[in-house]
Formats: sequence, C-alpha cells, structure tokens
Amino acid sequence: MRSVAFFVWTAGYIGLVPVAPGTAGSLVGLGLVMLVRATGQPELEPLILAAVLVVGVWAAGMAERHYGLEDPSAVVVDEVAGMLLTLLWIPVGYVGLALAFAAFRVFDIVKPFPAREAERLPGGWGVMADDMVAGIYAHAALQLLATVAPSVVL
Repeated sequence: MRSVAFFVWTAGYIGLVPVAPGTAGSLVGLGLVMLVRATGQPELEPLILAAVLVVGVWAAGMAERHYGLEDPSAVVVDEVAGMLLTLLWIPVGYVGLALAFAAFRVFDIVKPFPAREAERLPGGWGVMADDMVAGIYAHAALQLLATVAPSVVL
C-alpha cells in the first residue's frame, strides 16, 4: 500500500523534482484539468476533485508518517487538488489557464487566512486543506476576472 500512497502523494513521482516540486505538482493539476475537460463531460470535474481530495488526505497522512515531517515537500497531491478547485467549472482559454496557475501559486505561497490555520489540521487533512483555501481564493479571483474582463480569461 505504501508504494500506491507514494505514487499518489508525489503525483506520479513529480513531487521528487529537486526544484519547486509544488509548482511541478500544480502543473500536473493543470494537465489533469485539461484532460478531464477534453472528455467534454464537465460533471466529472467535481467528482475528480473529490476523488483526489479523499485519496490525497490518505496519502498525505501516510507521507507525514513516512518522512516524520509535517507537509513534506515531496507531497504535491495537494497542489493537484488546488488546481482542480481553482478551475472548477470556469471555462478558460490558454491565457485563463496561465492566470489560474499563477493565481493559485501566489495564494498557495502567501497562504491568506485561513490557510495557515488549516495547515494545523491533523495528518493529511492539514496538508490538503491549506491548498483548498488557496484554490478557493484563486477560483474567486479567476471568477472576478472572468466577469470584469471575459475576453482575457475565456
């Protein structure tokens, strides 16, 4: 089971990249969004997000026990989930994808309230929750931008 959890928490070993693993994990999330959207079935987006969250909480908890650290850098499944939430049901073009990616990375790094507090949740919950907060902020920013300047985002 640990090898399956390792594959999940590293998002297919992407979390092992030596530089900016969180950014690399966010790119995996972006790719997953694009893959899901290529199916033409938008109802899959929340289902995939829910699955990544559930499996991510489990795998991130195992990762913390494995490394003996809170939120080890190799855990990037949380970034995948954060990107899924950022783009949930927002139709975007390539510029919108880039803006969503940038917004999520900024909010993930800055950790606005209550992201830091969410990190204190036990086990895998804390690992995943702060990225969900960042995803909510990025989603709201993208929605606002899509309302104000739809030609830029869509």
